[in-house]
Amino acid sequence: MVLSPNIFTGVNKMLGKIKPSWIPPGKNCGLCGEKNCRTFIRLLNAGAKVYTDCPYYCDPLFSKKRDFLTEAEYPEKDILGHSYDFVLGPLPGEISARKIVLPFRGDVVEKLDIKAGDFVLGRPMGAGCPIPHVLQVIKAESITGLLYTWVVGPKFSREHESKDIVAYHMIGFEGLAVKINKEPVFGCRATFLPGFCMMSINHTGVVNMLLQKSSGLHIRIEDIRILAGRE
Repeated sequence: MVLSPNIFTGVNKMLGKIKPSWIPPGKNCGLCGEKNCRTFIRLLNAGAKVYTDCPYYCDPLFSKKRDFLTEAEYPEKDILGHSYDFVLGPLPGEISARKIVLPFRGDVVEKLDIKAGDFVLGRPMGAGCPIPHVLQVIKAESITGLLYTWVVGPKFSREHESKDIVAYHMIGFEGLAVKINKEPVFGCRATFLPGFCMMSINHTGVVNMLLQKSSGLHIRIEDIRILAGRE
């Protein structure tokens, strides 16, 4: 029997009025038409959005599990078939894992007067990533040129004024390790999948901070590289 798409739409509209049983993976991609996943969830609760508006949605009612998902799910391997040690999610109350970057020219922070709250646009060329990222600045250091940021969706580059830094080095990430397949070890290199990465490509870096908190395993990881090719 083939189910009509209208059935799925009707079910989703009904579910949109209750607390979500599935949540998007926090990529803030803007493909649902909203600026971030939190806004999407609020509209879902209000009945103004349906689950299938999210391109990452997997309907739990018609899945093999037959039960409701309680958190975002990630595949066991990335898009290139690499396994990862953990997924890096945001710290409590934040919109994505923190990303520490260094523009190719450190003086650009002072020249463009980049400060907390600004949006910057650039590509992590040092790591070989082909996609420009839009970052919201948490903290800007005028002396070192380091920017502590959150990754936000590309929709922000159209809705907000952004300062173009063109290219930057990925210095590190900070967030909560979730979906842990292999425990990270201090001082050792680990593989991880940034929860907001729209390409779902494995990253690797050296763990230089591990803090067990009530909210989860708080981790900082540096010397970032993108894992490409075969394992």
